[in-house]
Amino acid sequence: MDTATHFVMGLSLAGLAYVDPAVAGSPMLATAVLLGTVIGSQAPDFDGLLRVKSNALYVKNHRGITHSLPFLVIWTALISGILAMLFRSVPAGHIILWTGIAVCVHVFSDLFNTYGTQAARPFSERWISWNIIHIFDPFIFSTHAAAVLLWSTGAMQPAPLFTGLYILTALYYVWRTIVHSMKTAEVKRLDASRQEGDRYYVIPTVTFHKWHVVKALKDGSYEIGVLNGNELEWRKHARTEQHPAVEHSKRHPDVQAFLYFTSFAVAEVENLPWGYVVRWADVRYRHRKQYPFVAVLVMDKQYQPINTYVGWLSAKKMDKRLSINSG
Repeated sequence: MDTATHFVMGLSLAGLAYVDPAVAGSPMLATAVLLGTVIGSQAPDFDGLLRVKSNALYVKNHRGITHSLPFLVIWTALISGILAMLFRSVPAGHIILWTGIAVCVHVFSDLFNTYGTQAARPFSERWISWNIIHIFDPFIFSTHAAAVLLWSTGAMQPAPLFTGLYILTALYYVWRTIVHSMKTAEVKRLDASRQEGDRYYVIPTVTFHKWHVVKALKDGSYEIGVLNGNELEWRKHARTEQHPAVEHSKRHPDVQAFLYFTSFAVAEVENLPWGYVVRWADVRYRHRKQYPFVAVLVMDKQYQPINTYVGWLSAKKMDKRLSINSG
């Protein structure tokens, strides 16, 4: 999920903690738990600090080890340990419990997105992405934000309010999971060109009725389309160009970081008088006929790197940033 949603979920978990009699009966413990759930709901994304060093390092590691099984324990122990020292007069067990819940809810909710996590580490480095909930879900954000507002204004008591909210949220996740399964089956049924071995990935958007669709073909290429209501439309065929510049680009650390993260990458080559531009794009993310999640390597005619970028950027801004021109 996005940072704002994780934040309001951290606040809502602090409200849910009032089902714990110890939290409800101690304002100081409630404050400590509030800090624990808010920080715990953000902690797995502290890997965002890797951007300071390089975008490639961030892309390779974001939602990686910081979302892994060992780090569920590490984040919980670190955050609750600091809070236990700051709030010595309250029972630490309750801080540990609710901080741990916040950390686990963060990682669990991220599994439902397209970006995915390496939540199974150290047993597997596979990226787990269930493609069920968009990274920003208006329903989840608005319901949690509304509940926090009702609590903060004193309009409702936190225990029944947030118990009801999390029951509703759980039902919403179940419903979205069922819908995703149905839409995947519908895409297979509607695709007249379906062949044995084709794999389908139905990806949520911010609207309930519209889904992005990626079909992986046996030859390594992709069909990119949209399921709008009950209508399936294929919009683009994408495949990696066979060119020496593509093979040379795979040796660059930035491209390697990009390919480590995604198995949905295709490359195209722009041949310029002074060299080549190799653009790797993740075909799961298509916005306004472009792929904003990319790794771009600019090389001279001897395939030596001149400039590079990996991350989220529009094609126009990318060309400007890398000073790409045809002159």
